[in-house]
Amino acid sequence: MNLPFFIARRYLFARKSHNVINIISAISAAGMAIGTAALIIILSVYNGFDDLIRTSVSGIEPDILVTPAKGKVFIPRASWTDSLRQRAHVAAVFSVLQDNLFIDYDGNQGVALAKGVDSLYEREAPLQEFMREGTFSLHKGELPQMAVGAALAYKLGVNPAFLTFAKLYFPDREKNISLANPTASLHSVRMRPSGIFSINQQIDESLVILPIASMRELLGYEEEVSALEVRLAPGTGKKATRRLIRSLQRELGPSFRVLDRFRQNTALYKMMRYEKAAIFLILLFVIIIIALNIFGSLTMLIIEKKDDIGTFRSLGATDRLIKRIFTLEGWLISLLGLGVGLVIGVLFVLLQQRFGFIRMPGVNFVVNAYPVRLQLTDLLLTVAGVATIGYLIARAPVRHNLREEQK
Repeated sequence: MNLPFFIARRYLFARKSHNVINIISAISAAGMAIGTAALIIILSVYNGFDDLIRTSVSGIEPDILVTPAKGKVFIPRASWTDSLRQRAHVAAVFSVLQDNLFIDYDGNQGVALAKGVDSLYEREAPLQEFMREGTFSLHKGELPQMAVGAALAYKLGVNPAFLTFAKLYFPDREKNISLANPTASLHSVRMRPSGIFSINQQIDESLVILPIASMRELLGYEEEVSALEVRLAPGTGKKATRRLIRSLQRELGPSFRVLDRFRQNTALYKMMRYEKAAIFLILLFVIIIIALNIFGSLTMLIIEKKDDIGTFRSLGATDRLIKRIFTLEGWLISLLGLGVGLVIGVLFVLLQQRFGFIRMPGVNFVVNAYPVRLQLTDLLLTVAGVATIGYLIARAPVRHNLREEQK
């Protein structure tokens, strides 16, 4: 039997002569439990919103993006796309051509990021799930149509129910702009908005999607594309994705960049990681403040057990053994709070996942209840962080007070 643990456990649950020690210990354990539960719940809510953002961005961002290392466009070889489509885990390959252009809709004007897409994108891309008005249809018979981001549509007054046509303009790449007649130096196409989509604020404010043939007409290209978008089969893991990216990069060479979703939008995903790390550190700091109650509880316990310490020494106990007893006593308080907090936090998250009893405020959200997701790494980091804090806090008063008691 572990003697220090046995004595520390007896001290933890035994009644003390000074009831205030029991109260402080209970407060310390309760505080650690609340802090641990809060850490798990908040990190799980963050994971839920993280998943929500990634899901929404997946409507417009491909799993893998192939772009030229230099320049804006390239002519894809048929052998590339055929080879891509035959690879394991690849569900679809889309050709896209995008650039900034000027848009005029019923006298309202603005600059938009236009994305020309092929017919396969129109049939198979998941953007249909994000339509708020109208439909994602880029052709009506032979006539081209466009889909507009919600914020841009609001700015321009776009309504798919109306028959009003929009005019899209782009400067002729081979001509200088004429100050006397600027419109003579512009390519233009007319098309009717078929629908309005909403993904996130940044995309909704600028994006217009139209057929790639109309985009090539505007930009003066014939076969060029700005990127190839690769959609992977559902359930494709991270390792398989990395292997596919490495294989494509070797095959295409240094003239092309093969990007996963993280490298496509590095700023967004880095910000999400940094925010989560900041939340974790802030909550750990709160737990450190709560754990300081253990310092007071142990200090009072050591004073109360002064006679017991003398008895232990008379029986041959070393100072190291005595320090271990009281360190374990303080650590058990934090571990008790940690265990209770884990149960409360995990149970709360599972109930929220199942029933969604805490609702989102308002009615204009994609989900009705706060999204949550448990992550094993969060649980392990929480256990390690809280247990380490509890142990370090428990050591400090033991070393100080036993040194003072020996004087």
